[in-house]
Amino acid sequence: MADTLESLQRRKQSAAELNSVVRTMKAMAASNIGQYEAAVKSLQDYYRTVALSIYASFINQPIKESVSSINKKENETIAIVFGSDQGLVGRFNAALAAFVQHQLQQINSNKNIWIVGERMLPSFNEKNFAASKVFSVPNSVDGITSLVNDVLVKIEEVREHKQLQSLYLFHNAPIEGNGYEQKTSQLLPLDGQWKKDIGITSWETKKLPQVIGGNKKLLPALIREYLFMSIYKACAESLASENASRLEAMQRAEKNIGDMLDDLKQTYNRLRQSTIDEELFDVVAGFEALKNKNE
Repeated sequence: MADTLESLQRRKQSAAELNSVVRTMKAMAASNIGQYEAAVKSLQDYYRTVALSIYASFINQPIKESVSSINKKENETIAIVFGSDQGLVGRFNAALAAFVQHQLQQINSNKNIWIVGERMLPSFNEKNFAASKVFSVPNSVDGITSLVNDVLVKIEEVREHKQLQSLYLFHNAPIEGNGYEQKTSQLLPLDGQWKKDIGITSWETKKLPQVIGGNKKLLPALIREYLFMSIYKACAESLASENASRLEAMQRAEKNIGDMLDDLKQTYNRLRQSTIDEELFDVVAGFEALKNKNE
């Protein structure tokens, strides 16, 4: 069906309205990225303080002894995967799912996969990689705390019945410039790898720290704070990456819409000029016909 001036005008209007929506989504994504990055930055000093406190608790007590006193019964590995609940994020979920499955293949214990974001579920429906729990993705910075508390409650329930052998986090994290990368961190057990991950391999001064109140009461509280901040940080980084992916998608969409609008304008102008030319030819032809008749 050939385009008309009216149909082209409607298509131009629809494209302009869609472009307005895309610009709004771009602005929202950019604003959200700033909020989530600020939330991560605000945790840095407190996170290091808690990590140093845990390290201080282990200076005079072997780590294995401290951790084994917390765990019980059967071995269990929990893998928490932070995905997305919304679309327009490109390969955000697919790339993370492939990364997680590759990493989990190297773990021999019973894997308990917890998913944050329902859109990750299709990637974890196989027998060896089936998700056992699903959490909703927070819609704002304020919602992260509620999610983390829910996750910690579930972790405590597992520890009451089984030995929590290890706890892993998998998420997308922003990188400098544009984009994101897949990232994993092992929160438990608190072993040599843990010290390497947090960047603490020795006490920073010659004065050794003293633990007031003893490890029996202090250590569980410190570990809970450490888990809370680690999960909070992973969730905030995931949300920042999700919005970065959406921002990138909106930038591509805006470019495509801009190109389409240019094409529509050119087509509209050509058709309008062609219509004007036809009308002029009709006027000239009519004038010539009348002139010849009068002669």
